[in-house]
Amino acid sequence: MGLEEKLPSGILLTTVEKIAGYARKSSVLPATFGLACCAIELFQAGGPRHDLARFGMERASATPRQADLMIVAGRVSQKMAPVLRQIYDQMADPKWVISMGVCASSGGMFNNYAIVQGVDHIVPVDIYLPGCPPRPEMLLDSIVKLHDKIQNMKLGPHREAEIEELEQASLRRLPLAVNVGGHQAAPPRPEPALSQPAPPQAEQESGE
Repeated sequence: MGLEEKLPSGILLTTVEKIAGYARKSSVLPATFGLACCAIELFQAGGPRHDLARFGMERASATPRQADLMIVAGRVSQKMAPVLRQIYDQMADPKWVISMGVCASSGGMFNNYAIVQGVDHIVPVDIYLPGCPPRPEMLLDSIVKLHDKIQNMKLGPHREAEIEELEQASLRRLPLAVNVGGHQAAPPRPEPALSQPAPPQAEQESGE
């Protein structure tokens, strides 16, 4: 006895956005893009223990034109950056990116000229996955969060309004530290002055 038995006359009311979001989140196909040790955890997530096939994502596309999810697993070198961007441009729209591991997200321990300090300098990132390397369970959690984002994605004019609202919200956000990225933090609130007792008046000696 499924859900159809509880529907009156077999009719279910929904919206085009919900149907499109459900179809998109249920057919996400990742592109093969393993760069370093995080790729080993990505392979493990596709094994029988964690079973990535439960989300319909067991087929990793060898061609970007049949993929809509890029999982950047590992550090991105300066030589690899244009290749990564080219593969991203060849992917089908709509497309999403998961930055897997601290090296892909911020450069990690490789703070030098040869490694890109964050893959978001090359492609837009939807989900940042911390860890060095992150466990397959963490990757599955990030995929579930991405599915929720895809499910609630707006379409048409609603999508443009949502993007504008998110951009304005990020512009209004204050930095967490002073002088980070060339921005000044908001001045601290002045503390209320405590009332201090008046100093005792000096007694005037009578000149008699």
